[in-house]
Amino acid sequence: MISHKLFVLVVLFTFGFQAADAQELPPSTESALTWLKKIADAPRKHNYSGIFVYYADSHMETSSIVHKVDASGERERIEVLDGLPRIVFRNNDEMTCYLPESKKVFSEKRWFRKFFPDFIPQLADNINELYYVKEIKREKVTNRETQVLALIPRDTLRYGHRFWVDVETGLLLKVAVMQDSDIIEQFSFAQLQIDHEINADQVNPIQLNDATNEWKLTNLITSILSKEQLQWEITQLPAGFKTLVEMKRNLTEKPTLVDHIALTDGLATVSVFIESINKDAPAPIPGFFSSRGAINIYVRTLNDNKITTVGEVPPETIKLIGNSVVMRN
Repeated sequence: MISHKLFVLVVLFTFGFQAADAQELPPSTESALTWLKKIADAPRKHNYSGIFVYYADSHMETSSIVHKVDASGERERIEVLDGLPRIVFRNNDEMTCYLPESKKVFSEKRWFRKFFPDFIPQLADNINELYYVKEIKREKVTNRETQVLALIPRDTLRYGHRFWVDVETGLLLKVAVMQDSDIIEQFSFAQLQIDHEINADQVNPIQLNDATNEWKLTNLITSILSKEQLQWEITQLPAGFKTLVEMKRNLTEKPTLVDHIALTDGLATVSVFIESINKDAPAPIPGFFSSRGAINIYVRTLNDNKITTVGEVPPETIKLIGNSVVMRN
């Protein structure tokens, strides 16, 4: 998520790899699975605006959101209200991030547009094979009645979740990402309006046609590749994960294009970046890193390439995927 997990490598750590033993959990009920369908559909059906709070690792961040649905699809504006200003505009799958202080603008297409509260943009058909979905109780959030759901992973390769779903609209009002009983990160509306009229000006991107602004625009997507065009492949994907897209892309402060493979299990997302090692630059440090919240990072080298695997999954999953990246024969 652009607004909440911005590429900060914090703590270096090591651990031993553990097997991903499946938990003996019952099938989810049809009623519980129906709630997930409502969550996935709600952002495509409702206007909403409000203030939400992100919390992880003793860090709290407040953002405003305006979301409009009309005949052209979805448009959205998310503005981070704490620290350095950041504004993200979304027009369906097209994302544009403005950094006003540095006058920089980054644009890209998102194949899995996961931003709170749009947490399940593509509900996977096999979600019940990966998570046990359980209805817990009813509880109020921003004075609206919600159904609380627990998503318990059936293996150790993904995090659990707890969802607070608006009973009337299906919109997610609160999300907690869980590891066992511990909350890793949390999003929650503090103020919310649903199904009110939203003026198009509230979600229209900032205009850059004024030369005095001196904005610098970078398109992070350079070229989308068809299957097997990349010289890299992942030989061992965890159960339920599939490749969303393969591409060559710009990354900030990188002098050359980087190969990128994006993966998802329908809820968690993982990205693999492969780049040539610049012999004049400091050698990359292999190992595990953690960013804020649920994001984990694993770096390894292969021949003269640096492979960085980043995702909203436990460290063992990042290692499994990262170590499975090889050059095609």
